[in-house]
Formats: sequence, structure tokens, C-alpha cells
Amino acid sequence: MIGLITGQVQYLMAPTACIMTTSGVGYDIELPLPSFCQLQLNEQASIWTHFHVREDAQLLYGFIDRKERDVFRQLIKINGVGAKMALAMLSAMSAAELKMHVEQESETALTRIPGIGKKTAQRLLIELKDKLKNIDVDNGTFELTPQETTISHEGSIIAEVEGALISLGYKEKEAQLAIKAAKSKGDTFADTQGLLKATLQQLSGF
Repeated sequence: MIGLITGQVQYLMAPTACIMTTSGVGYDIELPLPSFCQLQLNEQASIWTHFHVREDAQLLYGFIDRKERDVFRQLIKINGVGAKMALAMLSAMSAAELKMHVEQESETALTRIPGIGKKTAQRLLIELKDKLKNIDVDNGTFELTPQETTISHEGSIIAEVEGALISLGYKEKEAQLAIKAAKSKGDTFADTQGLLKATLQQLSGF
């Protein structure tokens, strides 16, 4: 129904959602963390969307990269994988990296994602192998470009920092907002330790 929205980022919300306005209409969109972190308040952006209808709600999910949306749609077709788990997976790694791990049958990589244990990872590897193979993007393959490699690495760092903060007793929304604030200063973080330190400094000022 709604496939792509181009407009102004009007509001950023916890945990990872935004309100985007276009033609006088504001759309409430939930995103994976790497996409959320690329948005800038009051700036223009284009977001690929998936309109999800449940018995109790109508939800709009958004992605900066169309490949992420395509993979998200395949993930939620798997029994036991809801939108929340699908977003968690795409928060921890890019669509390109996810497909690479599935092709390499890397169970360990999937178990690093919060909420996915060994049995779930094994089932995902089996079910995703055919589903991701049928996504015709970049001539049927996902190659990690330098930009995608950076985003993939960044996503892993963000997921690890969020998990560390939650283990320290911070709430999920609080942790994600602090990560967003730490990254908004324009600094780049090559490892988990650097982002964690900056995020803890943000939290100490809350």
C-alpha cells in the first residue's frame, strides 16, 4: 500500500521510530537501529516502507536501504519471527551481511543477535537459505560495498553497546536514546568500547 515515503523527519522517538511529514501528512514509522541512526531531525529523507496489518494495529516499518525492506519481508514470513525480532536482526547486521552469514551457514553469527538462541539460529539458517536466494537484488547477489561494510560493522557495534547497557540495568529505550545522542555529535567509533564510553557519558548527564 505504502512503499516509499520522501519527506521531512519531523520527530525522532524512542526506541527507534520517527514521524515523517509529506504533503501535510505525518507518518509514524518504526525502523531498525542503523536506519534510525542515519536520520537527521528536520532534514529530508527517503524511507522504503512496509505496511503491516494486524488484528489490533496497522503499523508502518521503514528502511533506508530497499534491500533491508526486502529481507525484512522474508523474515516475517517465517513462523515464530515477528516484526520485533526481524528489526532486531537488521539492527545487528545489514541485509547484505545477513545473507552472507546464511550462505556460509554461520550459526554463531546469528546467535549474537539478542533473542536468538542456538535452535532458533539453526532453523533460521534452513528457512532463510531459499528465501534470501530468491531476492533479485544486484543481479541476484549481495556484495558488501565499502559503505555497506561500514554500516554492517556499525550495526554490530550498536547492538553490542545496547546489550551491554541493558545488562548494566538501563532500560532499552534509555539505552537507544543515549546511543543516538552519542552518535549525533558526529564522532566515529571504530569499536564497541569507544561507543560505550561515549554513551555512558551521555547517560551520566541524563
